[in-house]
Amino acid sequence: MFTGLIEAIGRVDAVRSAATGRRVRIATSLGGQLTPGESIAVNGVCLTVIETDPEGFGADVSPETMRVTTWGTMAPGRIVNLERPLRVDARLGGHFVLGHIDAVGQVVHFGRDGDCHWLTVELPASMLPYVVPKGSIAIDGVSLTIARLSGARVEVQLVPFTVSHTAFGSIQAGEHVNLEGDVLGKYVARLADAAAQAAIGGHA
Repeated sequence: MFTGLIEAIGRVDAVRSAATGRRVRIATSLGGQLTPGESIAVNGVCLTVIETDPEGFGADVSPETMRVTTWGTMAPGRIVNLERPLRVDARLGGHFVLGHIDAVGQVVHFGRDGDCHWLTVELPASMLPYVVPKGSIAIDGVSLTIARLSGARVEVQLVPFTVSHTAFGSIQAGEHVNLEGDVLGKYVARLADAAAQAAIGGHA
């Protein structure tokens, strides 16, 4: 489990085919603090560290992860957000993030507004039940608050610290991003759907 508060950014150094899926190498200052077998969120996707050294780490990406996240098109040189799992004795900032991506969205706009920036992302229809104005959403692993919701588009405002300490500093319109809805919202949506289906069945 993660919080969506990014610890560091890294760079995708290599992506190569493996027996199943792909093996990736991430260059980061966190490399010396990781151990094989532990989890790390990379652009919001929970991966397992398989090898590590002071300059970075390696991880395997499964075919299913490539299919449902931006890892399917990830190329060397991409800057990525990194977060190690939440410790039980730590303060919880952000919100509960599982590292299980719900969908991929597309950046429509990224622009400055004074010292801050606005980020607008187009969501697929499957994400719409899980987003509400002022609710939480993880975009490429970053915990953000939805400032505005217009149709299938969410707008979030980024403070200078977030832009300078995450991969958002280099993001551009047209890029694809990983999306994870608030887990509490997903449970509420599921319960509401089940209640609606039960009501329909009761009147059949």
